[in-house]
Amino acid sequence: MRGLLWRLAGSLPALAAVIVVTFVLTRVLPGDTATYFAGPTASAESIAQIRAELGLDRPLPEQFWNYLRALVQGDLGMSLTTGQPVLTDILQRLPASAELTLAGLLLAVSIAIPLGILAAVKQGSLADHACRVVVTAGVSLPVFFTGLLLVYVFYFVLGWAPAPLGRLDAFASAPPTVTGFYLVDAALIGDWETWRGALAQIVLPAATLGLFALAPIARITRASMLAVLGAEFIRTARASGLASSTIILTYALRNALLPVVTTLGMVFSFLLGANVLVEKVFAWPGIGSYAVEALIASDGAPVQGFVLTMAILYVLLNLAIDMVNRALDPRARRA
Repeated sequence: MRGLLWRLAGSLPALAAVIVVTFVLTRVLPGDTATYFAGPTASAESIAQIRAELGLDRPLPEQFWNYLRALVQGDLGMSLTTGQPVLTDILQRLPASAELTLAGLLLAVSIAIPLGILAAVKQGSLADHACRVVVTAGVSLPVFFTGLLLVYVFYFVLGWAPAPLGRLDAFASAPPTVTGFYLVDAALIGDWETWRGALAQIVLPAATLGLFALAPIARITRASMLAVLGAEFIRTARASGLASSTIILTYALRNALLPVVTTLGMVFSFLLGANVLVEKVFAWPGIGSYAVEALIASDGAPVQGFVLTMAILYVLLNLAIDMVNRALDPRARRA
């Protein structure tokens, strides 16, 4: 427990650096918030008035101090594009991004780990070659290209998938919010028609993220299993006459899971970043598309809130990985 607290304390300087860098970048990047919202026909006086109302005419140190003071109070600022507090927007959109990311990760894990195990156990087999092909495709194909390709094949050509226009069909209504995950909320109230609609909408974007995540998970699973299968205790277990399934699933897999779990945490972090592109391709109303729209409008507060939220999620994710590693490896509990 003490080690986790030290890790959390050690993350605070990184969060502080994220706050500073994000604030500076939103001020120095091209684009003027006041000019954008004043409109192309606005006069210089109108632009100057808007800039003064937003506090953009004040010195940077004063702007940063005001931002920090508001941040301590839990105020991430006001979004000029939506007219709502940034914190409200993020809380509304975060479940959509989390549901998509988790769906993509679960899909990747359900395929990558069995494929990696099979490729390690049967080297040179069809499964081993398939693992190499999947890893190469996952590493080589950008997520936006994969998403557009899936939309073209399954929506435009085959007509199997619904229109890539968000979490639900335009004529469907969202289930009552409990967790913010449409699949979970619809199942909780037994609304299976909405559940099927939400599932149909999430399949293609989840598959896009899943292919992206599948490559590193399958590769590290195969490599880790190969290392463990060549260990002395595995040879001893085989010499003792234990069944192959027992050796692979009970002894080899458990010892091979440590690097796999660490990789899962890294992949989840990558998926949160890849969500930005996938959400734009599928018109998914998550925080990634929210940040892109704000960036186009030179709206700094949502961008700062998005980056800070991602940084906090990364810190919490690393702590969760440490806890899982301690549960899997008795040596880590004594550290």
